Amino acid sequence: MKNAERGILSPYDLRKPLNRIVYLLMCLVILAMVLSMVYPIAVAFFNGVKANVEVNTFPPHFLPESWNWDNYSKAWHYIDLPKYLRNTLFIFAGNMVMTVVVLGLASYSLSRLEWPYRKAAYGFFMATLFVPPATYLVPSFINLKELHVISTFWGLWLPAGANAFYLLLLKSFFDGLNPELFESARIDGASELRGFFQIAFPLSLPIFATLAIFVFSSAWNDWFWPTFVLSQDRYPLSTAIKLFVIDARRLDLNIRFALLTMVMVPPILIFLVFQRFIIRGLHLGGVKG
Repeated sequence: MKNAERGILSPYDLRKPLNRIVYLLMCLVILAMVLSMVYPIAVAFFNGVKANVEVNTFPPHFLPESWNWDNYSKAWHYIDLPKYLRNTLFIFAGNMVMTVVVLGLASYSLSRLEWPYRKAAYGFFMATLFVPPATYLVPSFINLKELHVISTFWGLWLPAGANAFYLLLLKSFFDGLNPELFESARIDGASELRGFFQIAFPLSLPIFATLAIFVFSSAWNDWFWPTFVLSQDRYPLSTAIKLFVIDARRLDLNIRFALLTMVMVPPILIFLVFQRFIIRGLHLGGVKG
């Protein structure tokens, strides 16, 4: 018989009445949290297959009386979902390139290179984590306008290269790499840029995979900032849903719920598939004491 890994409570601990009560309460709290998160998704799905009259009935009922799957076909053709999905993936790809090139090289230089005032620069980057994002919306918009990148994807790509949290994760990961690898590369005549792309980057694929999930989540969920810096034909999916679905006045509720359900499913599936990489990446990129 294989030895099972011991958890917080052993079978012996569960024999005590007080421990059983506490364990039961913990399970009930977890169950309540799960239901509170699943309930809105289930409501959106079931309302998406109801008739519009049934959605507006009072008192409402949870399960539909008739399953109208054609609502999803109508929702698909209501707006050009493939175009906005393509824009979202294009934004994600550009943001990921900026994360790898700009933040990767910046964190590598902070971790592996010796240059004046390096610690002061790192402290400045970390101090920006305490600045509320709403305070630099207007300065960022003015800077992007002066650079003539408003109404282009560069209005989203350029700010993606200034994420201090990602910089912290990458630098912490680079600090844990064996310095002898880079010293050997320098002795062989390799440049620092080559050391990054041929040594640091391949060894850092786990943390970059984790950041890819974060970048995708940000590109998928952000709707507010793209309304300022992008033209309508370049809107991501979240912005299109906010402006053309949620704010729509003459759209039937069942079609609206069907659209919201279709938008919710992809990020949920991606998280369920790649959640182990998120936890692993955060552990790998954790600050080492």
